Parts: sequence; structure tokens; C-alpha cells
Amino acid sequence: MARQAAIPYLLGADFHRLGFVEFGNPAAPAVMCVHGLTRNGRDFDILAEALANDYHVICPDLPGRGRSDWLADSSLYQPPSYVVALAHLLAYLNKPVAWVGTSLGGICGMMVAAAPHTPITRLVLNDIGPLIPAAALARIRDYMTKAPDTFADIGALEAHLRLVHAPFGRLSDAQWRHLARYSARPVASGGFALHYDPAIADPIRASIPMDADLSGIWQAIRVPVMAIRGEDSDLLTEATFATMATAGGTTLTVTQAGHAPALMDTPTIDAIRDFLARGA
Repeated sequence: MARQAAIPYLLGADFHRLGFVEFGNPAAPAVMCVHGLTRNGRDFDILAEALANDYHVICPDLPGRGRSDWLADSSLYQPPSYVVALAHLLAYLNKPVAWVGTSLGGICGMMVAAAPHTPITRLVLNDIGPLIPAAALARIRDYMTKAPDTFADIGALEAHLRLVHAPFGRLSDAQWRHLARYSARPVASGGFALHYDPAIADPIRASIPMDADLSGIWQAIRVPVMAIRGEDSDLLTEATFATMATAGGTTLTVTQAGHAPALMDTPTIDAIRDFLARGA
């Protein structure tokens, strides 16, 4: 069962609140699961529940998402700020962690794993790698900036998620309802909005999409890596995925999925569990 908690973190000259949920025994080995750009920590509920017998699973909401505070300065909605917040959470946990990161969560994981004396012991990268094509970044920018401000009800919000996140893979109706439930926040005027600060799109909207080369960070990582790719992904290309395999990473391709696999299906969960167990 998920337990809600929060910690303060200092970013710039102000303290903010970072919300998270946790599963399992806090004395067990830790697994931190970090979500993608417009998502939140509850995306990992199914994976976390599957791991909870053996691990302490922590799933934060990145700044501006879910139960975490919004930032007054939207220019701070970028990976270095997220790493600051997550570093506070790592300090709060004060123990080694395995890291599961989807997309943006994987970028943050790479940044932390590349640092000297990192607490990360194993790194699962879900549909993210050392090179991100400009076209994929442009697609993400477009769906963020075109999202409706409000939805009349949860059903309308769920329909939107099914459309823009169809690449998550073949989810059940119950799984889509779960995502919709935790993706919605009530608005005073009636209806619901997506559960993130619309200003998280500001840095993306202000930039010109170009290939993002993270190879310097990638080459500094010394912990075991598992790379997961949706077979139709436009963000983690086959060529980049092959490079990650050549570097010694464990790899998994999720069929009938694009960017990014939802990590809700049994075969993928079993593969992640097997990879994590190698470090036990």
C-alpha cells in the first residue's frame, strides 16, 4: 500500500515541498522510481507493489507535478533543478538506491549516477539514452503546448491521456483509469486540469529543438545499466539503443509500445526485478 510523505528542499533562495509515495519496508534495499516530463510518481504504483515485498520503493513527484510544490520561476523547470530536489530526497533516505527512470526521470538518473560517490547502485533507463533526437523533442513540445487547459470530467481527461500517451503500450481499462485518477486536479471553475503546473512547458516552448547529446554524462556512469526501449520509440532510436547494449548494458525491447513503455506489464516488471536482484 502506498504511503504519502514529503520533504522540504532548498532551490535558489526558497524552500519547496517534494511529495512522494513509498511502498514496502523502509529497512529493505531502496529503489527510487522517477517519472517522465508530464507525469507523476503514481505512474509506478503497479511496479512498486510488485517490488514491495523485497524493496523499499520510493516514487517522488518532480517539482511542479502531483503533490510537489509549483515553482514561481518557470525557468527552473529543468533537469539540474530536479536533481537538486532529488538529491535532498536521497540525503533523506541516506542509503544506496537502485534507480528506475522513465524519460526525464532517466535523464535525472544519469546525472546522479555519473556523479562521484553516487548513491545509485543500479540504473534502469526507460526509453531514454545518451542521444535524444530533435524531432522527438519537438513532438513532446507540441503535445504539451496543445493540451487543453481543463476537462469537463475525468472521462474526458482519460480520453486525452489515451490519445497522447498511446505509445505507453497496451494498457487495460483499469490501468488507464488509474493514470487518469492521479493525472487530474480539480479546478475552482469546475472540471479538472492535468496535475502539473502548465509552466513546466515554458523552457521547452522557449527553446529551439535540437539533438540533445548526453554522451558525456553517459560515459561517466560506472554502475550497471538496464536500457528499456519501446519498439516504436522515436526518442530512444535503435542506433542509440544498440550503442547502450555495446557498452555492456542489459537491454529489453517492449513490443507494441513507443515512448515510453508504462512498465505495467508482467514481463517487463519481471525483467526489472531480475536486473535489480543481481545487485542484492
